[in-house]
Amino acid sequence: MLEARDLTKRYEDGLLALDHLNLTVDDGELFCLLGANGAGKTTTINLFLDFIRPTDGKALVDGINVEADPLGAKGRLAYVSENVMLYGSFTARQNLEFFARLAGQAGRSRADYHMILRRVGLPEKAFEQQVKRFSKGMRQKVGIAIAIVKGAPNVLLDEPTSGLDPKSAAELMALLRELRDEGRAIFMSTHDIFRAKEHADRVGIMMEGRLVMVRTRAELEEEDLERLYLEYMEVEALAL
Repeated sequence: MLEARDLTKRYEDGLLALDHLNLTVDDGELFCLLGANGAGKTTTINLFLDFIRPTDGKALVDGINVEADPLGAKGRLAYVSENVMLYGSFTARQNLEFFARLAGQAGRSRADYHMILRRVGLPEKAFEQQVKRFSKGMRQKVGIAIAIVKGAPNVLLDEPTSGLDPKSAAELMALLRELRDEGRAIFMSTHDIFRAKEHADRVGIMMEGRLVMVRTRAELEEEDLERLYLEYMEVEALAL
């Protein structure tokens, strides 16, 4: 479970990037956060990862205060960025093995790693190819494979479908639904309104560091998410 309690970040230049965020993402839930660039989505993720420290409030991972016990919290988190950072001279399987060892998951066989890569939909011929030749969609699949092999109960994703073709994006969302159904808490920042409405259990909209709306999937069946989003963006533009 991921929880933000009055989570706040004000940078040294005075910018209030996150303004008393209160949010819980439960086990077995896929939560999508929408918002314009600079709205605070990536700041939220960085606070959960302890890449930056909060000005006020707490980020909790399965009840662990990230600021007080960053290693304990990170042990229960997997992170997939918009541009997955891999070792280009390593093969897909070697990258997976390397990150598994970092996570204390040594002792797996080559067949085990191949099974995970097969699960995420990577072509068999790519298992033992250097990832520097991979497309963005293939790199994202390896990123998801790393999250799976780590076995973390919580997954953070920052714009994971950005730049993907429709087929790759659909495959990625199918994988996230599988992880959600296995009981993981999944937090995803995105600009992809269509896939947020189609796949998320809840969707939030963030503006200027504030969470201004949260709707369940059932509630969004009665509302037009794109219209809601554009209305909030129009209000933000008028306020500038």
